[in-house]
Amino acid sequence: MQNKREVIENRKILNNKIYLYLTEFFAGMSVMAVELGASRLLAPYFSSSQIVWTIIIGTIMIAMALGNIYGGRSADKNPDPDRLYRRIILAAIWIALIPVLGKYIILGISAVMIFSVNSNFLIWAAFAACMIIFVFPLFLLGTVTPSLVKYAVSDLDDNGKTVGFLNASNTIGSIIGTFVPTFVTIPSVGVSATFYIFAGILLALSIIYFCSRKQRSIRAAAGVAVLVLACIFCSTDSFAFWEDNLTYEGESVYNYLQVKEDDEAVYLSTNVLFGVQSVYVKDDSLTGYYYDYAMASTMMADVNEAENLDVLILGMGTGTFATQCDHYFDNLTMEGVEIDEDITELATEYFHLSEDIPVYTYDGRAYLNAIDKTYDVIMVDAYQDITIPFQMSTVEFFTLVKEHLNEGGVMVINMNMRGQEEGNINQYIADTVSAVFSEVYTVDCSGNTNRELFASDNPEMIDIMKTNIELEEDEALADMMTTVYDNLETYEAGDYLMTDDKAPVELLGMQVIDDLIADEVTYYKNIYAESGLSGLLEEFQ
Repeated sequence: MQNKREVIENRKILNNKIYLYLTEFFAGMSVMAVELGASRLLAPYFSSSQIVWTIIIGTIMIAMALGNIYGGRSADKNPDPDRLYRRIILAAIWIALIPVLGKYIILGISAVMIFSVNSNFLIWAAFAACMIIFVFPLFLLGTVTPSLVKYAVSDLDDNGKTVGFLNASNTIGSIIGTFVPTFVTIPSVGVSATFYIFAGILLALSIIYFCSRKQRSIRAAAGVAVLVLACIFCSTDSFAFWEDNLTYEGESVYNYLQVKEDDEAVYLSTNVLFGVQSVYVKDDSLTGYYYDYAMASTMMADVNEAENLDVLILGMGTGTFATQCDHYFDNLTMEGVEIDEDITELATEYFHLSEDIPVYTYDGRAYLNAIDKTYDVIMVDAYQDITIPFQMSTVEFFTLVKEHLNEGGVMVINMNMRGQEEGNINQYIADTVSAVFSEVYTVDCSGNTNRELFASDNPEMIDIMKTNIELEEDEALADMMTTVYDNLETYEAGDYLMTDDKAPVELLGMQVIDDLIADEVTYYKNIYAESGLSGLLEEFQ
């Protein structure tokens, strides 16, 4: 077997350490690009919560650590650079196949996990998906650094400088690989193309190496073939690949975006598997969703007596609440705050949001910190499945909301999950609100899991609502508001508080999601227990 010096001398491209630094640079860039791509691939199915990010980072660190160990041992045993660049080709091929097969793997894992685990579904399903889809290629890329150290260090006099340059190259590549997908490739060309771009970079890096040796590499040619075929024939940008009637599907910096339309309404969803975030009813009638319940906040703020009510919506979405209020009331001045500018663009294109209603691209809490204006109604509609922004669920936040309410003003919160266990997310939010406001009421929305919370310091808010219902001339709206009034419950506060220092919203949200999933699949689990897989398949036919 050739020693290291003989091997490197026979690989002229490696005699100049610049190519080694470039290899380290692009490997570091690709690792971070794959990590960010992983978050976007998983988010439409498992959310983009801190829990999912923790799983992604944890599994990737496992892969990199194992790759470091294997790469070092392999380089010591056989210091042949061909082995490293063959591993990079294999990693590139795997990364190129992720957008082709990843979505099917995620759904397959989810189906298995639903029937095999009874708790922590999101954790186990996301962890299994990360292990199967992302660990292997990142394990291979983890072998790069120790291998390059072996090839680059020629003597002990400058080994510190050489290793330092290699690590710096990797770090700089990682930094660029963090910013480019987030701000350039994912918003511009999507997640799938992002995987292809960085797979292509790795593949090109290896092909250059083998071509420099004037050898035709079968593996490199196979890698190119797989990459090209995947891009041309197998790729689909659709996360909901089983849907054939989507009006719009795309990605923003923050979200997966899906617009569906039928004869009655247009719907926005930011999650492939469940949930509707916005709806536009084509005949301008009530939506049948929580937005109808939330309009009770204007009744509590005395909409029929006031000359004008100022309404602020934190979490505007595509403006369903604003559109409904604009249709039923003519004395509201509304403005919205939405962190995702792409959703705001969809609002005017597909959801008929009035151009007279301004929407500011901002984080809800940061917006309140930046303005002095006060309002009669503030709606907080920024909670999305497990993805609840902790900074908008604490005592400090609700205190800030209260400071921006006029006398007699009302805050309404859409809590999109109803927990059943003691100490669930709804109790935490309601108890936290009760620590700030003296009057707190809740109502469960019929037909879904949403719960609306109304809070104010006005002890007469419910009496005012009743009076305004009696004055309401629109029969459908009056009936809806009567339903809300009849089902309102005075909230009895407990001691579950969330602060900026401690707000475990992800864990609390995951607990409720687990309960909801368990309720949904109990029926199918029973069929499986009684009739096995054949009975389950018959049920779906």
